Amino acid sequence: MTSPAATLRPGDQLAGAQSTTKVVVVRAPADRCPEITCGATPMIPAATAPPAPATNAEPDTLLGKRYVDADGTLELLCTYAGTGELACDGVPMTLKAAKPLPASD
Repeated sequence: MTSPAATLRPGDQLAGAQSTTKVVVVRAPADRCPEITCGATPMIPAATAPPAPATNAEPDTLLGKRYVDADGTLELLCTYAGTGELACDGVPMTLKAAKPLPASD
């Protein structure tokens, strides 16, 4: 199964089908449409997502953080924290590290 849209584009909003996690696509690969999952369940367009049940569990996906795939062609921004690990084509996505600021003298 592939992602809900024919192709992912920057600005697309996705939601976890069984989680409160919501993300926005910041960068998407031009040559393929990867399967994006949250907690091993494919993500769906945020506009069609049913309300997820609230949980007291510690979130796996953190608000305001960017997540990238292994080759750096897909980048997601978390807009609503939730449980479930983000993955691209079955490979867990990693938290994008901040760029170091240049030293000032």
